[in-house]
Amino acid sequence: MAEEAVNLSTRLYLHATRSALGYRDSPPVAPAPGDRRFAHPAWNAPPFEYLKLQHLAMERWWTLATREIRGVSRAHSRQMNFVVNQFLEALSPTNNPFLNPEIVERTFQTGGRNVIAGAGNLIEDVGDNVINGRSARPSGFAVGENLATTAGSVVLRNELMELIQYSPTTQTVTREPVLVVPAWIMKYYVLDLRPQNSLVRFLLDRGHTVFMISWRNPTPDMRDIAFDTYRTRGVMSALSTINSIVPDAKVHLAGYCLGGTLAAIAAATMAREGDERLASLTLLAAQTDFAEAGELMQFVDDSQLAFLEDLMWDQGVLDAQQMSGAFRALRPTELVWSRMVREYFLGERDGENDLAAWNADPTRMPYRMHSEYLRAMFLENRLTAGRYAVEGRVCALRDIRVPLFVVGTEKDHIAPWRSVYKVHLFTDVPVTFVLTKGGHNSGIVSEPGHANRHYFVGSREPDDRYLDPDTWLTTATRRDGSWWTEWDSWLARSSNGARVPPPRMGAPEHGVIQLEPAPGVYVRER
Repeated sequence: MAEEAVNLSTRLYLHATRSALGYRDSPPVAPAPGDRRFAHPAWNAPPFEYLKLQHLAMERWWTLATREIRGVSRAHSRQMNFVVNQFLEALSPTNNPFLNPEIVERTFQTGGRNVIAGAGNLIEDVGDNVINGRSARPSGFAVGENLATTAGSVVLRNELMELIQYSPTTQTVTREPVLVVPAWIMKYYVLDLRPQNSLVRFLLDRGHTVFMISWRNPTPDMRDIAFDTYRTRGVMSALSTINSIVPDAKVHLAGYCLGGTLAAIAAATMAREGDERLASLTLLAAQTDFAEAGELMQFVDDSQLAFLEDLMWDQGVLDAQQMSGAFRALRPTELVWSRMVREYFLGERDGENDLAAWNADPTRMPYRMHSEYLRAMFLENRLTAGRYAVEGRVCALRDIRVPLFVVGTEKDHIAPWRSVYKVHLFTDVPVTFVLTKGGHNSGIVSEPGHANRHYFVGSREPDDRYLDPDTWLTTATRRDGSWWTEWDSWLARSSNGARVPPPRMGAPEHGVIQLEPAPGVYVRER
């Protein structure tokens, strides 16, 4: 490591000397692909170039210093690398208003007005966090007005969720309805933002009957709700209601993120019990095996979970801001430091958009449920190890007998696509796997017409040999456009092909009535 430090220092000194003499050599270090911290042209000219190269060289050295080495566990190596990176990100010259040429240039151009505007932004944000306990939602967006506006009715409400039945938009529909189970770590309407990028609206316009679970935002008095309660009072209650509204029809079950993990558990348990009410199972950026569960594993070991459980015991829930802080720590350049530079030093505000408004509307997690989930899945990986019990008996994904449609996203740091892909190892049914451009949310909200979108798709039959994810990627078919159209076609193939008149809204004869218009009550709770 000392040799590497001397080598990097020497190369930096020679490059700086030759640059001062007018030579233009290739720099000894360069930003990683996708690193836009030093995109401003002034970073390529003295003296700012040397500051940039010095910091990049320091990052390279510390990457080597904290790499995985023989005799040190992978978890400890990754944790050390993670902590060091937090410090390195904070020390970047891009965050220093006196060393960042873009800030210096903007200050001279505006006569310091950017600093005044940035101070105003800072005061506004501090006020929002002190008064509301969270960042304010971007103005101009409101649930039920220009977010989550797809017409429908709440047809079931219990202590944990509301079930929304959406109004049909076509004269006939596919016989089998679709039930979407979102994660309760987020509000459901990420899948129903605005009409032009609403997955719900897309499915309705393609002739599907759609039901959506809208989870309640837990409060401290819901501290003892178990993880399995989300299955019984969520998925299973929703299925029973749908069976009353659309009798004698199987259901396409779809789950997103944590909701996908729950949907897989529900499907496996139903298969174990001989319950054949499902037509298919769709998993959107959802993991079933957590051995390689991405960067969130930085926060999961026995000591950290013990600390988190103590914290949740006092509060009754994991607060939304604490959860958001963990996600920001995973991507400090994009979610912390770049935003700070842009808003507080350059005096800019991000343009308002629907996804940002949804992101500013987070939820809490109940104490017992979150503890059970983290220990059973992230820490002990019980589901694919044959040790996850539902109602006292182990459930197995191999019991599932319906076809699977599974979506991973290329830049997902919460559910890495190679981890999502591992569902191939634990199921014995036809699997269609899609890898789409984007991240955990932007890759799923990828409507037709969205610019510069593509996806890879490939299918596996039960008798096919296993392909590892990287080999699969070399054999998959690349297609431009939205994966939504692929899913629509797959749902049609997984149905019985019959087109029927849309079902009624609710089923009064079975006590299923329209309680109120969508989006309901629970989604508005903060």
